[in-house]
Amino acid sequence: MKYEKQINSIMKNLGSEDNIISLVHCVTRLRFTVKNKDAVNVKNLENVNGVLKVIEVGSQIQVVIGTQVKEVFKEVKELYPNIIKSDEMVAEIDDESEKKKKNIISVLLDTISSIFTPFLGLISGAGILKGLLAVCINAGWLISDSGTYQILNAAADGVFKFLPVILAFTAAEKFKTDKFVAVGVALALVYPNMIEAYTNGDALSFVGIPVTLVSYTSTVIPIILTVYVLSKLEKFLEKIVPSMIKIFLIPLLCLAILVPAAFLVIGPVSDLVGNSLASGYQILVGINPIIAGWVLGTVWPFLIILGVHWAFFPIVFMNLEKYGRDTFFTIAGPNNFAQAGAAFGVFMKTKNKGVKQIAGSASVSALIAGITEPALYGINLKYKRPFFIGVFFTGIASAIVAWSGAGTTTYIGTNLLTLPARIGVGFGGFLFACALAFFGTAITTYFFGFNDGMVKTEEFEEIEEIEEVQGSVVESN
Repeated sequence: MKYEKQINSIMKNLGSEDNIISLVHCVTRLRFTVKNKDAVNVKNLENVNGVLKVIEVGSQIQVVIGTQVKEVFKEVKELYPNIIKSDEMVAEIDDESEKKKKNIISVLLDTISSIFTPFLGLISGAGILKGLLAVCINAGWLISDSGTYQILNAAADGVFKFLPVILAFTAAEKFKTDKFVAVGVALALVYPNMIEAYTNGDALSFVGIPVTLVSYTSTVIPIILTVYVLSKLEKFLEKIVPSMIKIFLIPLLCLAILVPAAFLVIGPVSDLVGNSLASGYQILVGINPIIAGWVLGTVWPFLIILGVHWAFFPIVFMNLEKYGRDTFFTIAGPNNFAQAGAAFGVFMKTKNKGVKQIAGSASVSALIAGITEPALYGINLKYKRPFFIGVFFTGIASAIVAWSGAGTTTYIGTNLLTLPARIGVGFGGFLFACALAFFGTAITTYFFGFNDGMVKTEEFEEIEEIEEVQGSVVESN
């Protein structure tokens, strides 16, 4: 196997296979949840060939690999199949004593990350497709009532329209409950007749109790909370239902109890919470968009370093559901160009072949794919000044974006390919901000942020080893 030596070294320094509760991956990271963090040798783990960085968040050890993380993850599953444990095995390991060791913040971040990261690639691809369709409509290449557009739009928009169904599946994995029952509950929430009743303003009741109708398409919080309640209900029923009839009676009772509970209580309450969060964000931006944008842009690179930036996904989707557009990720977007610019400044300045290879490929990764981790950990944080120059220009650029009011009507990352998806209000300001972030950071880094004297002799060999494992981002794209 291509990554066998690297994987074995990672496992050894994580305290062996027995120390791992579960493993998932996101765009660039292997995210290990471990039993005992004291058994993890972080220093040696960071020195493993192909590992760009190791980040500790709660009980999770995030090993930054790069853009080929999916290939590494596949080989981990083949070499260590017991790591990808069944629900029963995870439930047995992650007992109440382990949960008490985690604080509320780490539990919340771990929960959101575990629920959203499995389908990041799907929603990113669907978002880009929606952006490309918007470009085609604006350019007159397609018309909205053509069959071609409707089919492609169904492919892109269906992911977001029925997002609760996908979330039900991943939330069920996280909360260790029946995935198919969870999906069944989600399907009830987005059932066409219920959507039609909400649209028409119909008055519905359940056994005489009035139902507060809510549109659950594209929502996040209602289904996550409902699946959490499902996990508790299922455990209770497992204890009292006779074994011979569990196979059908538990799903029957879960659907019959939980779907009405979702429509009557869980859904309306969680929808209110979600709307309050979305409204709160809009109020903060409305008070002073320049300051709000600067704060978000300045903090965002540090959130990425900690690996907690995905925790803000719910706000993005709530903005899209409530207002039809989101500005949050658009405001944070210039960071990708700033980190690309920092790496590009190093690429232009250095005469070190190894540094130049890493900096060039990392810059392209951030520009074309919007993946900044190779630039962050391979170059910018390594030499520090490029990173902080990028933070400075991200803050300024994000303030400009917030002031312009730019946003998008779908979830979509920020890179050169997705720029047209922001066509509309504030698009000119958004383009100017991204250009400022890239060129301002690149030029400042070139003149003041880097010189080859910062490169230690031993780093050349280290960079060459990382490059051998990571491969060329240019070729992979």
